[in-house]
Order: sequence, then structure tokens, then C-alpha cells
Amino acid sequence: MKMDKLMKQAQKMQAQMMKMQEELAHERVEGNAGGGMVKVIANGQGDIVSVKIEKEVVDPEDIEMLEDLVLAAVSDALKNSRELANSKMGQFSGALGSLGIM
Repeated sequence: MKMDKLMKQAQKMQAQMMKMQEELAHERVEGNAGGGMVKVIANGQGDIVSVKIEKEVVDPEDIEMLEDLVLAAVSDALKNSRELANSKMGQFSGALGSLGIM
């Protein structure tokens, strides 16, 4: 009987986690570099969905600087995406622990 209850709770949590993953796909976080001259938008699943570059930062004589700014903005967006996912999904690890699963 107790195993049935545990299985039902696990199935319910799995459904909630799948729903959370879907919600994370629609969440947006931003990464910036160069004082906002380069902006990268990612979703909560770590996918890059947009890159914006202000024309003032585009210098054909200094492509390396632009590459560095884009890399920094992407890194920032991905860090923010991981933090968002961890904060949203953290509630499930606590619940799993209370069930004795973790």
C-alpha cells in the first residue's frame, strides 16, 4: 500500500517537472556585455533565442573585441539561464529528498 502511494507521488512529481521544463522554455533571461552594447537572450532551458548588437560597437578594424563581447554576453545569458532553472527546479530536489528518493 505504501509503495502505491509513493509511486503516485513520484508520477505526480514527474508530471510537475515536465510542466516546469515547458515553462522554462518560455522564460527569458538576458546577458549583457560592453555596458549593454551586446545583449543576448536565452530561455530557461539554456537555448540562445536572440542576439542584439548596437552598431556603435561594430568596428571592422577590431573584430576580436566584438567577438569577446558576444562571448561574454552569451556566457552571462547562459549563467542567468542556469540560475533560473536551478531556482525553479530546486523545489523538486527538496520534495524528492522528503520522499526518501534522494
